[in-house]
Amino acid sequence: MASASVPLAPGALPVVGHTFSLLRDSHAFLTSLPAHGDVVRVRFGRSDTVVVCTPELTQRVLREDKVFDKGGTLFDRIRDWLGDGLGTCPHSRHRRQRRLIQPAFHHSRMPAYGEIMSRQIDAVTGGWHDGDVLDLPSEMGTLSARIVVEAMFRDALPEHLLKQAVDDVGVVVRGLYLRASMPAFLTRLPLPGNRRQIAARARLHRIVTDIVTERRASGADQGDLLSALLAARDTGEQGDTTGLSDAEISDQVMTFFASGLETTALALVWALRLLAFHPEVEQRVLAEAGAVLGGGPARFDAMRDLPLTGRVVTEVLRLFPPAGEMFTRTVTGDTTLGGYPVAAGTTVMYSSCLIHHRSDLYDDPARFDPDRWDGESRAQPPREAFIPFGGGARKCIGEQFAVAEVVLGLATIVSRWRVRPVTARQTPPRTVAEWRRLGKRMRVTSRQTKE
Repeated sequence: MASASVPLAPGALPVVGHTFSLLRDSHAFLTSLPAHGDVVRVRFGRSDTVVVCTPELTQRVLREDKVFDKGGTLFDRIRDWLGDGLGTCPHSRHRRQRRLIQPAFHHSRMPAYGEIMSRQIDAVTGGWHDGDVLDLPSEMGTLSARIVVEAMFRDALPEHLLKQAVDDVGVVVRGLYLRASMPAFLTRLPLPGNRRQIAARARLHRIVTDIVTERRASGADQGDLLSALLAARDTGEQGDTTGLSDAEISDQVMTFFASGLETTALALVWALRLLAFHPEVEQRVLAEAGAVLGGGPARFDAMRDLPLTGRVVTEVLRLFPPAGEMFTRTVTGDTTLGGYPVAAGTTVMYSSCLIHHRSDLYDDPARFDPDRWDGESRAQPPREAFIPFGGGARKCIGEQFAVAEVVLGLATIVSRWRVRPVTARQTPPRTVAEWRRLGKRMRVTSRQTKE
């Protein structure tokens, strides 16, 4: 239970606490908390949560992951659905998993993953037609799913199974967030949505099991994530070497699917929305992409020549962190935060949204300004104040993969397509809530069509 000495944020209602404030406008609620102290207490129902509001305290929570461990109701529910993978396992199992999985994301493997990204970006966006009105989140979700599935399995899946796996990944990921937010007993009822989610998860597990069995027998390295997971070895205390079991590999695959699908898709959606309302920045990105790509799809080795596109992506990750606005940890032993005693068992929350919108850390934090990251002409914001991928030992292992996918996707799309919202609105939304009400549908116009 959170220590009562930590000041309670104003606005708590009887029984529900701050729940309505969070649901009504999470961004406004979270960004209001620093005004009430470096450490504040919020109440959701009958449960109290301690929120850290400074980059220094946030970094402490991230770095001291043995004291501030993954856990709590939310993580327990996610772990039940995804398994005990790198993103959900407790500290006691994290270090071994991290050592075993790290080689799969070594920089030497990135060019091969980049080829997959380029191919899928070209295939998905090549299916668009001049004047099409697209459900942009769905389209970017399909793109991300195809990339993560092929990066995991390379050529192991024929096209019909690849399509089925992509569809199933989408169902499983959407089910993850739904199951985490609904009462536990509802997830066990034979409702159509539950049956669909369980069937999709079972099919994915069968696919993984079959491919793992085949790969173990052949011993071939296909240059994909699965090959790297199968080859991983960890030296134990007695000098023996152990690898990941089939069950552990299955859990990692499900974790990669969940973390690699929604995040990159949302980042691309937000980037395209922001550029649509900032045509002056879009024109600069177009000029950069046109000079580097020459009309073809972006390749991994082109990233060093796309600095502006990279800054746009960094600013998108600051404004709209796609992995989520808030994250919780469980305190494993009595400690202090900001001078306040915090008891073991307390839930502690940190928020990338809160940190990224502090006006003492970012000049005019609500403004879309990619050039704030141009270290040559301006001083960049403090490194510890930018946490879209978390930090410490549990920082997202796929950060380089995710950034590459968004940069390559954005450069390719902007070089070929003009993307605009169907709404007639001409000025950028002023608040995050207005941005979210903008709608999913966007019209694409070929750059070869005279604007």
